[in-house]
Amino acid sequence: MGQEPVEQSSWQSAWRCHWSRCRPLLLLAATATAELAGISAAGATAVSRRLTAAADTELLLLGPGARRPHALPPLPAGVSPALIGHGVLRQLGLLPRTLVVDLGCAVAPATAHLRLPPPEAAGSAACLSSGAAMGRQRVLALLERGRSWGRQWPKNEPLLLAECVPGGTSTALAVLLGLGLAAEGLVSGSLLQPAHGLKSRLARQGLAAACLEIDARAPVASANSASGVDPLAVLAAVGDPMQALAAGLTWEASARGVPVLLAGGSQMAAVLAIAMALAPAEQRQLLASQAVVATTAWLAEEPHSDLAELLALISQRWGVQAQLAVASLRFDQCRSQALRDYERGYVKEGVGAGGFALLWELSGRPTAELAALCDADCELLLNSPGLGGA
Repeated sequence: MGQEPVEQSSWQSAWRCHWSRCRPLLLLAATATAELAGISAAGATAVSRRLTAAADTELLLLGPGARRPHALPPLPAGVSPALIGHGVLRQLGLLPRTLVVDLGCAVAPATAHLRLPPPEAAGSAACLSSGAAMGRQRVLALLERGRSWGRQWPKNEPLLLAECVPGGTSTALAVLLGLGLAAEGLVSGSLLQPAHGLKSRLARQGLAAACLEIDARAPVASANSASGVDPLAVLAAVGDPMQALAAGLTWEASARGVPVLLAGGSQMAAVLAIAMALAPAEQRQLLASQAVVATTAWLAEEPHSDLAELLALISQRWGVQAQLAVASLRFDQCRSQALRDYERGYVKEGVGAGGFALLWELSGRPTAELAALCDADCELLLNSPGLGGA
């Protein structure tokens, strides 16, 4: 059985009224953590994972029938969730409003995008196990860039924030642990069964190397406090570039009343946690009411992780009510085996899939129509030789 459509609420009312003015933003970033064996299925090899962001972006913006210079990295099963986002953006007329920002990937997408200057886009973050993933100057620059954009974001243009960061669920776990959340065993991943043991070892190694303790009792310093756990130190030690920019943007946009869909799973839970840690106490409840984590039913129902529990930990930590919305899209009736593989757990989320599927629902369209659209697009993708589909 699929998830029931999300119930009507104040945040949902804003999206239903203004979905056509939505501004989707896709952040691309890279971390050397993704090159470790057994850490990610976002590409079968470390080399192929360096192409993932470029290939997924081209599928999202150009579509399954276009010539795309970068072939999609081979997956154990299934097909890139960028296929879902493309169908939604195309049918809702939002492709021209979609923005892509490259924060230092090795390979740039062959589509229109913004590449930030150094130190913001200074290549891949180092492996989180080093305890020195990014320089503090880079973290500060990314955070300030995000905050600046958030202060200027038009209030009547809802923000759908998506990401493509291979290895990003590992940095998400490490950051959540660094902020004092008991997140081990709760964070999802691209593998059929998330590599919980490997991720925990890397996270604990990185935090120890940076002399950061894992302590759920320790206070977390806000932007206006110098005491407690320093979120910027945690980001610099074990984070990735997407997290810093996304957290700053989410914090400031939400504080101004901009509706935000954090389109994803564990990685967006980490973004929300960082934003909560940085924001002054008096802004946190507004942040929680405006910024909603939006994910797929495949991730929400995964037996090997628990996104709802992650958000409950965030709620408890910062005294707010963090919100989770689950799209009702299912592929069990699709003709394409690559889509039915989603129902088997081989693909769960990515490139904003849950947020895009939810946006489709909020626009008033039947979910079955989106499944049929994805089915047709998947057949086109897999049966178009020479178009970069495989």
